[in-house]
Formats: sequence, C-alpha cells, structure tokens
Amino acid sequence: MKARVTVAVLTVALVAYFWLLGQRGVYLLELGTVVGVGLGIGVLLLPVVGIVLVVFELRFGAATARLARKLAETGDLPDDSELARRPSGRIERAAADEYFETIRTRVEADDRNWRLWYQLGYAYNLAGDRKRARSAMRTAIELAGP
Repeated sequence: MKARVTVAVLTVALVAYFWLLGQRGVYLLELGTVVGVGLGIGVLLLPVVGIVLVVFELRFGAATARLARKLAETGDLPDDSELARRPSGRIERAAADEYFETIRTRVEADDRNWRLWYQLGYAYNLAGDRKRARSAMRTAIELAGP
C-alpha cells in the first residue's frame, strides 16, 4: 500500500510538472519568433515523452503486481527469508548470488515457465542487477499472457 501511495504522489507531481512545462512551451510558441517557436516545440515534446514513459512504467508495475498476486494465491512467491543478511537487514551479496544461480539453473531447465522467470527477476534484483531484473520480469509478463 505504501508503494501505491508513493507512486500516486510522484505521478501527480509529474503531471503538475508536465502541465507547467506545457504552459511554458505554449508561451514560447506565442512569441512567434523562430527561436521561440523552435524552443516551444522542443519544450512541448518533453511532456509528451514524459507521459509516454510514465504510462509504460505504470503498466509494467501493474503487470508485475498482477503476477505477484497470482504467485501469492498459490503460495509461490519467492522466499528470501533463509538468505544470510547484513546487520542492516540487506541480503549478503554471496547469498544473493547463490540464490540467483539456483533460480537460473531452474529457468534454463524450463524456459517457458513465467513463474520461474518472475523468480529470476527477483533473484537479479537481490543480486543488484536491476536492468536484468526488469528484463526477466518482462519475459515473465510475456509468458504469463493476459
């Protein structure tokens, strides 16, 4: 629930920022000068790109949350409770790497299983590789279907 509130607040802040940016773009267009029009078009493109990126991120988050709910219903959510932790509570790198290797081996044996791809994304995240974690989650989303 805390994550949803954070996402909502940040989304509202971005929409407000995009609105203000759009107003500046329109103002620059209204100047009528070549430079003003050029800058105005550039400034107006920024909110469009930003909105597209926000929509993609929200869809990605909703899709991963949907998969997490499915896994929770069957009791298949990844369990990292047994992994060694630092005093701060973070999982030790060696333990995360070992967990990752276990999941990677399972995925190699059954690479069409979205549940395993979700676990692989989780394992990548534990190991600190966010880019590959997102890629594995995208694969899980594709395999799970609608």
